[in-house]
Amino acid sequence: MNMKWKLMIFFLISSLLLTNLPQKVEASVSVSARNAILMEQETGRVLFEKAAHEKRRIASITKIMTAILAIESGRLDEMVKVSNEAVVTEGSSLYLKPNEKIKLEDLVYGLMLRSGNDAAVAIAEHVGGSLEGFVFLMNQKAEEIGMVNTHFNNPHGLDDSDNHYSTAYDMALLTKYAMENETFREISGTDEYRAPNPSEKWDRVWRNKNRLLTDLYDYCTGGKTGYTKLAKRTLVSTAQKGDMNLIAVTLNAPDDWNDHINMFEMGFRKYDMVQVVDDGMLSKVKDKFYKKRVFLAHEYSFPVTEREKEQFHIELVLEKPKDEWKETGTAPAVVGKAIIYFSDKPIKELPIYFEQEGEQKPSMFERIKNLFTAMTGVRTNG
Repeated sequence: MNMKWKLMIFFLISSLLLTNLPQKVEASVSVSARNAILMEQETGRVLFEKAAHEKRRIASITKIMTAILAIESGRLDEMVKVSNEAVVTEGSSLYLKPNEKIKLEDLVYGLMLRSGNDAAVAIAEHVGGSLEGFVFLMNQKAEEIGMVNTHFNNPHGLDDSDNHYSTAYDMALLTKYAMENETFREISGTDEYRAPNPSEKWDRVWRNKNRLLTDLYDYCTGGKTGYTKLAKRTLVSTAQKGDMNLIAVTLNAPDDWNDHINMFEMGFRKYDMVQVVDDGMLSKVKDKFYKKRVFLAHEYSFPVTEREKEQFHIELVLEKPKDEWKETGTAPAVVGKAIIYFSDKPIKELPIYFEQEGEQKPSMFERIKNLFTAMTGVRTNG
């Protein structure tokens, strides 16, 4: 065999070996962004990432924090008097007028849909008492959520400070938190909003700048756009298909619309939400006292690829029944926990409830109360 044929066979075998090597799911996505992440919303599992923990300028996706703080203030029905400082804020604007009064709820819509920097300042001054007071609240909330590589210096994301930054991962955490709020979900997912205009005969009409939501991607449920000269294009978006909800974040992404669509499509194609445990009575309990008396109040699902579906196992940890429990036939509401493992790592703990004789299962309120009681000290990292 001559050298030419030997080389051809060598390259053919090499190509076949490379083709059949197991590939990471992430390798199937190409993004223009410098930093990117795709996260499953319910569990927080990261399905794709690219330099997701690098600190970067984030531009107007900052306003997700501004919006959720305004919503959580419980003051959306209040009227806000717009200051001159708010009116002269540079960049994208709702064109508010000095001293006009506008409902806080309307400002939040204008903030999220049209990215009004004047709205951001007006919200901050009203909710925080001052810009400085509101920035303090922003950083306090960031710490609470677990955004360890984030620092806010303003409510809008303008390039007025080197001390205003976050990461793709931290912004996904923030969005995960915000999407748990029904009002935020509604505002973020609104195509168009009308707000009264006190000095004109017509309403203000704001159409969402998020083109994924308005015309590019049928499964998009919301998000926030951003751009400054230093941050470049930034984008947070959310999407739902079936029982799966995804969060995508890109920083400095020239082709962000397609980046997000490609990440979403990969996630929906490669992953399924697998129900790991059912709610209801636990059948695999050996202790006679607990048999047919202990149950889980909630089911739990987790996103996995087809190859990962067999990598779960569940450990039931129950308190040893006390003599007085056996004598009375009763026990505390929560008597243990179910620890769910994926790939030999714990990913979730669920409280195990005890059903008292002659009583119905706890109400939803009681379950939530008992859940917080049972988990105290367990999730110290939030």
